[in-house]
Order: sequence, then structure tokens, then C-alpha cells
Amino acid sequence: MKKLLMAAMAALFCQLATAVEVAGVKFEDKARVGNGDLLVNGAGLRKKVFFQVYAMALYLPEKSADSEAVLAAKGGKRIAITLLRDLTAQQFVEALQEGMASNHSEAEMLGLKERLTQLSERMLAIGEAKSGSRIVIDWLPDSGTRLTVNGQVQGKDISGEDFYRALLRIWLGSKPVQDDLKAALLGKDS
Repeated sequence: MKKLLMAAMAALFCQLATAVEVAGVKFEDKARVGNGDLLVNGAGLRKKVFFQVYAMALYLPEKSADSEAVLAAKGGKRIAITLLRDLTAQQFVEALQEGMASNHSEAEMLGLKERLTQLSERMLAIGEAKSGSRIVIDWLPDSGTRLTVNGQVQGKDISGEDFYRALLRIWLGSKPVQDDLKAALLGKDS
């Protein structure tokens, strides 16, 4: 009986040791994206004024604390977001669009416009995202940017690695949506 209890405690410890937790949301240390395994690079909390908006994690093929290296890295990537409050799809889309515009010139935004519209339309079709909703944005080198909401893939993958990098710049760019969230995603504060 004692050995069984010790084994259960060891298993529990291993399970706890393999997850990163932010504001009560657990993110696994590893994720499988396409044919590749990714590691959690960092995780953090998006706040607006004093509200907790979402917890998120960034997954990469190998860890990096350098935002430019992350943006240039080859291979699959994942942004995992869990909402901590109810949002309309419109609110989420506007935040994504603002974050992109803050980190790109008008000319760059023109080149991204059609694909940003595709992503926005998919998000708007959802209508509302309740607290606890899980949004995953994957980069699959063979097919593009894949949006998954609560385990359901939303539309076709969006082509172009430049588009995925543009999304990453919302959190990792020169004008990130939140400085301490950028640091956390780069593993500097998680």
C-alpha cells in the first residue's frame, strides 16, 4: 500500500512538474503541432486596466529569449490562449487588428490585409467567446496558419509565414500589446 501511495504521489508530482500555470490555467510543457514537437517557451497573463483578459503560452521548436530569433525561427509554432473573461468576437478581432497595426507600417498592413480579413471573418463567425474558451493559433509549415477554437478548426489554413510572424508581433513586436506579457512569453518572467 505504501508503494502504491508513493507511486501515486510521484505521478502527481510529475504531472504538476510538466505544466506551466498562469492565473489558474495550465499549459502543458510540450505540444505536438503538425509532425513536430514543440516546447512551451513562456506563458503570461494579458491584463487590461485591472481585468485579467486571457492567459497565453507560446510554443516553439526550441526555447529562445530573443524576440527576433523567435520571429525568424523555422518550424511549427503555437499560440495558445485561454480567455479569463467573456468577450465578443468583435472585441477580440479589434484587439488583434490594433496589435498588428501597432507593429507594422501601412504598406506592410496592405500586404497582410486579405489574410487578416480571413482570420477576422472566422473569429466573427464564432460570435462570442466565453470565459474558459481556448483559442489556438498554429503555424504549420506545410499548410499555413490554423485557427482552432475549443478544439474545432475554423476554416482553411491561411497561407504565408509572414502572416504568422505578423500575428506573433502583436505580443513580441517592438510595440507589444503588453511589455510584461512579452517578457513572460520569452521565458524571462514565467
